[in-house]
Amino acid sequence: MTRQSRTSPAGSERSLHQAYDTALLDLDGVVYAGGEAIAYAAQSLAAARADGMHLAYVTNNALRTPEAVAGHLGELGIPTEAGEVITSAQAVARLISEQVAPGSKVLVIGGEGLRVALRERGLVPVESADEEGLAAVVQGYGGPDLPWSRFAEASYAIHRGVPWYASNTDLTIPGARGIGPGNGAAVEVVRIATGAEPQVAGKPLPPMHRETVLRTGAERPLVVGDRLDTDIEGAFNGDVDSLLVLTGVTDAAQLLRAEPRHRPTYVDRDLRGLLTGQPEVVAAGEGFRCGGWTAVAAAGVLELRGEGEGEGEPVDRLDPLDPVDGLRALCAAAWTQAGDGSCTLDAGKALARIGL
Repeated sequence: MTRQSRTSPAGSERSLHQAYDTALLDLDGVVYAGGEAIAYAAQSLAAARADGMHLAYVTNNALRTPEAVAGHLGELGIPTEAGEVITSAQAVARLISEQVAPGSKVLVIGGEGLRVALRERGLVPVESADEEGLAAVVQGYGGPDLPWSRFAEASYAIHRGVPWYASNTDLTIPGARGIGPGNGAAVEVVRIATGAEPQVAGKPLPPMHRETVLRTGAERPLVVGDRLDTDIEGAFNGDVDSLLVLTGVTDAAQLLRAEPRHRPTYVDRDLRGLLTGQPEVVAAGEGFRCGGWTAVAAAGVLELRGEGEGEGEPVDRLDPLDPVDGLRALCAAAWTQAGDGSCTLDAGKALARIGL
């Protein structure tokens, strides 16, 4: 089955870190959240690397330089070289460099990551829309303290006809205190003020995938992420496999509603999923079974039954069933029912049974 027609999570007899040569890992919501390591991340990545898997960290967050990101990962117990970090700042800088003359001035609305990436491509970052010979405006995540005046500066330049680029359009970003506005929210501010549309480089669009392949040389990559609209859609667009982990912004209900371009190859709770095989989801009567769970698309609802249960009350078990297996079975029922669309069946009771 192709990714374009996926109606069920896939199984894998081999552990994923052995089935793929390189993990292309998102950072926010996958490896860390709010600057702190997510549970099991450091141990899982160390084990995967020790067994021969290459690790690359691919982030739409353009705020920090690869060196800064690598340093932060090292502090979290994940030794990383700067060359193993690929950012949307690098992708957008390459995109701009292919469309303007070497040495061109670029107005920066964002952080140091953008400035360093532009210099790497032979471009000159500037701070004012009044710079003579301004060739482009680039906007990336600047952190929660980015002044409102920077959006005005971008608007002045764009109204004068200067081409506009954005590192990414993630509307939100996970943090220690919850979900906050991402660069996509800031891009919307400038879009409303100017009526213009930026060229965008970050996931899920091709410039970011190209940047990643050029920098990693991956032959059998596995995209690992927490977002359907960036990580998983980016894998879909690049025709590579993906693992969704449930440690970031995507919850189980959103996953069940996923359209084909947002359906991951594999689903797991966290990065420990890299170190294991993935259970197969199989057709079972009118529904789908994974582990000890069977999911059925009934009249207006998704139903979930544990092994040994009929349509009555759940049975007590000495060996609790894996909730993620239940989610995988529900995905198969939901995605099959939805076809090329989005499942609208009520999954509330089914998800409550597995605590997701």
